[in-house]
Amino acid sequence: MAVRVTILGSGSRGNSTYIEAGRTRLLIDAGLSARQIRQRLAAIGRSPETLTAILVTHEHSDHINGLRVLCRNLPAPVYCNRLTRDAILYSLPDVRLDFRLFETGAVFQIGEVEVESFSVPHDAQDPVGFLIRTDGGQVGFLTDLGHATRLVLERVRPAHALVLEANHDVRLLQEDLRRPWSVKQRILSRHGHLSNEAAADALAEILHDGLRHVLLGHLSQDCNRPELAEQCVRARLQAMGARHVRLEVASQAVPSATVQLGGDGVKVAG
Repeated sequence: MAVRVTILGSGSRGNSTYIEAGRTRLLIDAGLSARQIRQRLAAIGRSPETLTAILVTHEHSDHINGLRVLCRNLPAPVYCNRLTRDAILYSLPDVRLDFRLFETGAVFQIGEVEVESFSVPHDAQDPVGFLIRTDGGQVGFLTDLGHATRLVLERVRPAHALVLEANHDVRLLQEDLRRPWSVKQRILSRHGHLSNEAAADALAEILHDGLRHVLLGHLSQDCNRPELAEQCVRARLQAMGARHVRLEVASQAVPSATVQLGGDGVKVAG
């Protein structure tokens, strides 16, 4: 069974990823507007009506912004932990969602895939990452974390494809005139976001022959550049001789190329 992964959009203004394995179709976060999610799914020949479920990593607006409208007439349940659910209901008090709760650290089944959840250090109520296990391969989702703990690294180590945060370039963040120092401290903290260098460090820790594809995501619009993130992480991969890893940077504006994992390894659909 092949598994297909498409980042519909990723950045400071909204994040959403589509994953398909057999008849199981998942959305990881719904931080884009419902209209954008629908349009970007249509661009890859899919629609919200075919979704099996929506998984939410945490309650920040750039991960849940489209939930209210998207789920208004959809049967797809929303999977999250209890504290995230409570935070969603607080920020969207009139929303009506079919919540399916899991305990952080739990492993649960959705259709043809097994979902492993794990805690990540971020300034949200109970933020999580995911490892999606399928017959075609494992896909890791690791965004919105201030540092990569040993637990985090162990949980995503089996991944054949990894969505990894590279939020900011430290120099650009420090020189940014729009953000007060308190905000910069939060971003740089151990419960903030990964810099390009920190993303490269995390990747170096879990690198193995089976990891074939890395998508860098959640880039700051003001404090990073796609070429800076790619250059930093690629230099680390080259220094380690990891020529087998295909590296790409996800866009806020358009869907990424679809990554396909299966019995023949990794393919990239245009």
